[in-house]
Amino acid sequence: MPKTKAIIKIQNVVASATLNQKVDLNAVVKSNPGVEYRPEQFPGLVFRIKRPKTATLIFNSGKMVCTGAKSEKEARRAVMNVVKELKKGGIIIISKPELKIQNIVASASLGGRIELEQAVGALEKTMYEPEQFPGLIYRMAEPKVVILIFASGNLVCTGAKKEQDVYDAVHKLHRSLEEQDLIFYE
Repeated sequence: MPKTKAIIKIQNVVASATLNQKVDLNAVVKSNPGVEYRPEQFPGLVFRIKRPKTATLIFNSGKMVCTGAKSEKEARRAVMNVVKELKKGGIIIISKPELKIQNIVASASLGGRIELEQAVGALEKTMYEPEQFPGLIYRMAEPKVVILIFASGNLVCTGAKKEQDVYDAVHKLHRSLEEQDLIFYE
């Protein structure tokens, strides 16, 4: 068990959804004047909502990408709220959207300094070029995530498909750093 508890915070959950039908984006714009749609620049429209504070891209294929959620549950709620707004605006939506979490980005603090030079040798699948980037890039096999490790003890975990994977990966890394005496607490 690590000496300190890692502080982990989910920063962004990216989810994709499909409505399994075509969507008339011009009709969406007419019924929702707050959306951003510039088809000459980008083929989708941006539908922002305040609760939860997210942005959802909607394409005429019926595919959607929601970003900005702070949990899987929030991402689902955001997509459902967007669908509800579309329906309110007169867009006929036949089925419930199929949702899939694509990426979870989280930050974490381990509360100690990490010896990055030694960590390169101790951890598998790492990349560390301090002249180009101050963090060590660690590709963890199980759970399959990428963790940016900084000497300050701060981490960024990306690539997780489930929130639990973030917690498992950070705790596994923390344990490994302690077992190999690569983390030092002031």
